[in-house]
Amino acid sequence: MTDSETVLVPGGRDVRATLDAPDADACVVACPPHPRMGGKRTDTRLAAVADALAPDVATLRFDYGAWDEGRGELADARNALGWARARFDAVALFGYSFGGCIALLAAARECEDGTPPAAVAALAPASRLGEGLDAAAALGSVTCPGYVLYGARDTTAEWEPVVERARELGWTVEEASADHHFVGQAGTVGGSAAAFLAAELGY
Repeated sequence: MTDSETVLVPGGRDVRATLDAPDADACVVACPPHPRMGGKRTDTRLAAVADALAPDVATLRFDYGAWDEGRGELADARNALGWARARFDAVALFGYSFGGCIALLAAARECEDGTPPAAVAALAPASRLGEGLDAAAALGSVTCPGYVLYGARDTTAEWEPVVERARELGWTVEEASADHHFVGQAGTVGGSAAAFLAAELGY
């Protein structure tokens, strides 16, 4: 069992997180799926990534604060990234579904601010969350290495615009024979995302 500790992410919203493998030198901030659809830091896909990264790379799996139409959740991700940056030598982003969109948007905003993460990976990402929160459009601002993995039978998330744009930009894009939830495949797809992130972090 990997060591973990509980973290309260600063930033004005009630954002609590679990930090796996806290003694590592690098960290991946993991964004959960839609909080109104049961998305939490305990999500099996986030846990699979954390398990695959440990013990060499830490994972900060957080719960969003109060629902805020995506904007507050994006702020939560960026605050979590800031907290991790203050503690670790290198930090990357990961997200699944709604969280995949959040991770891509956070990476774009950080790159625009001149503070790109080491890498960003998205699993079955939603392409947009609403006005001004369009991940597919934001990908052009991402200057760090990027990775997208999607399920060929996914009819839940509108992932196609993100995948198309990621391919245009030369990102690493992988397809799984799965639906949106990757039932029975969490370990496999989590391991694939973790392998990309670990390599970009130097592990």
